[in-house]
Amino acid sequence: MKSDVSARAKQTKGDNKMRTYLYCEAGFVEKAQWLPNSWVNVVCPNNDDFEFLTKTLNVPESFLDDIADTDERPRTDTEGNWLLTILRIPVQNKQNGSLPFATVPIGIITNNEIIVSVCYHNTDLLPDFIEHTRRKGIVVRNKLDLILRLIYSSAVWFLKYLKQINIDISAAEKELERSIRNEDLLRLMRLQKTLVYFNTSIRGNEVMIGKLKTIFQDTDFLDKELVEDVIIELKQALNTVNIYSDILTGTMDAFASIISNNVNTIMKRMTSLSIVLMLPTLIASFYGMNVDIHLEEVPFAFSLIVLFSIGLSTLAFERGYTPGRISTCVCVHCAAVRNIIGRDLYMVQKDQMVLIFHLTL
Repeated sequence: MKSDVSARAKQTKGDNKMRTYLYCEAGFVEKAQWLPNSWVNVVCPNNDDFEFLTKTLNVPESFLDDIADTDERPRTDTEGNWLLTILRIPVQNKQNGSLPFATVPIGIITNNEIIVSVCYHNTDLLPDFIEHTRRKGIVVRNKLDLILRLIYSSAVWFLKYLKQINIDISAAEKELERSIRNEDLLRLMRLQKTLVYFNTSIRGNEVMIGKLKTIFQDTDFLDKELVEDVIIELKQALNTVNIYSDILTGTMDAFASIISNNVNTIMKRMTSLSIVLMLPTLIASFYGMNVDIHLEEVPFAFSLIVLFSIGLSTLAFERGYTPGRISTCVCVHCAAVRNIIGRDLYMVQKDQMVLIFHLTL
């Protein structure tokens, strides 16, 4: 355990370290020292914070290890008279190339006289929550009240970031309408992953409410009206996530169809060209046969064949020759050649046209 604490301290050494003691009067007010029934808010803890939590407050070190796990899911745990509640809250990533938004765990550790929150990441949620309680004069009566209000605040921030995600989706759509670039598609993919993380985190926080109601059902801590408000806010955030996820999925499917359609158009042109260029090869192969082809005495036969092929290619690209029109002509020649040399031709049906993809002579 000691080595784990040292490792965590080194990991957070360069971060913004902050430990505050908050007392609820008309909103949370910061004090200089800790007293019972206060909220100890620890952000990016260092060695001194771990010493204070484990030695002074006797917080179980296993709880701090659980909170340090970035992938920890919302859950509750108990050890003696201590209760650990882990939630997931949204954060904004400002690094280029990473997900624009993510979720991180925050742990609320409580017993009869102590309330401690620990988060290993700097977030905008906690300072905003504290300022909100001061501005509105909100009185937090007990530890369950604090946990429920933090869940409510997380839902509000989920909705706030979802609005930003919707703006990013609209901006990416406008960019893709002008030109389909890999960067814009990757941007949409990152937003899709963000919505998946938001979805799982909101669902996990919603499940936590049911567990907390079970734990505190025989106490005076449970405020049914507050619980109802938190559930409504979480459901609104979850519905918004699902709506934006469906919109984003439809957008990506639409652009995938556009890309596929463009590829099909190119392939049709290339197929037309390949069929046109097959004609001179077919005609030239007649010279290797021991039959009369009525062109061996024409001095400009080869030049005529080349010019004829170039003309057909030009028509195919400039006038949009449909493969069906070309393939009809080719099929007539194929039948004639088969009657002459008795060889098999391999054909495949695609888009109501016959494409010749292999000819054995």
